[in-house]
Amino acid sequence: MNKKILEGVIDMHVHSNPDVRHRAYDDFELMEAGIRAGARAIVIKTHQGTTVDRAYLCNRHNELTHHGTNNFTMFGGITLNRQMGGINPSAVESSLKLGGKVVWLPTQSARNTFQKMNQPAFNCVDVIRDGKIIPEMNDVFQLIKDYDVVLGTAHISPEECFRVVEAARDAGVDKIVITHPEWWLVGMSLEDQVRIVKDYDVILEHCFAQPMGGGTYKSNLPMNIEAIRACGYKNVMVCTDGGQVENPFWEDALAQYIQYLADNGVPEHEIYHMTHTIQQNLLNLDS
Repeated sequence: MNKKILEGVIDMHVHSNPDVRHRAYDDFELMEAGIRAGARAIVIKTHQGTTVDRAYLCNRHNELTHHGTNNFTMFGGITLNRQMGGINPSAVESSLKLGGKVVWLPTQSARNTFQKMNQPAFNCVDVIRDGKIIPEMNDVFQLIKDYDVVLGTAHISPEECFRVVEAARDAGVDKIVITHPEWWLVGMSLEDQVRIVKDYDVILEHCFAQPMGGGTYKSNLPMNIEAIRACGYKNVMVCTDGGQVENPFWEDALAQYIQYLADNGVPEHEIYHMTHTIQQNLLNLDS
């Protein structure tokens, strides 16, 4: 691989402080890491709501301190957990008007999260009720379509993913990302990943590592290679889901990920597509 392994890279799933759970970098530190690495962009995510205002402040800070000497941009989005009122079209609209680029469905508030954690789900945020997409989802789909942004499936179950993706496609949503399908909490089988790509041409977001509980993490890299080969590199997006203090710093994790792909025979043009091209298209960025 080229020595400038992160030059122009875009990561669409990174966590930073401020957060209820302490992260390795705060927003400005992550921005500086991205600039040092030569990255083009990072999308910051929180389970607590929106990161759009935080992204704005990062970009303004970059402008004031670096005076246009880099091409880095921070982006934000919104996660539709209980804190945001669940599937709340008004919150989505505000986020997108302020420049949000991703609308994630529930993560910690998803019914699937409660079920996988063996917890009562009385306070969950449902995307499906009585076998049907809840009405508010249609309003969210329309906003995503109108603003040409990304729908992220977050922590909903594989069964819910198929129903949501079908409804989103029917509503005209173009940009759909299946969030870390390899994570045990989501638990989408490789066969289902192949099927959802074949049937709906979605992007699978495959991340660096996954939490196994008790502060321990498991590398996803062997599983990710398998998914790339089964689903095709044009439908697999490389992300870190980084920011945990238990894992390497964001830039180190992403460099390790890319080097692993190269060491295991993934051609450089395919790596470039999974780390640059897909994200450029999702974010409407020039190359």
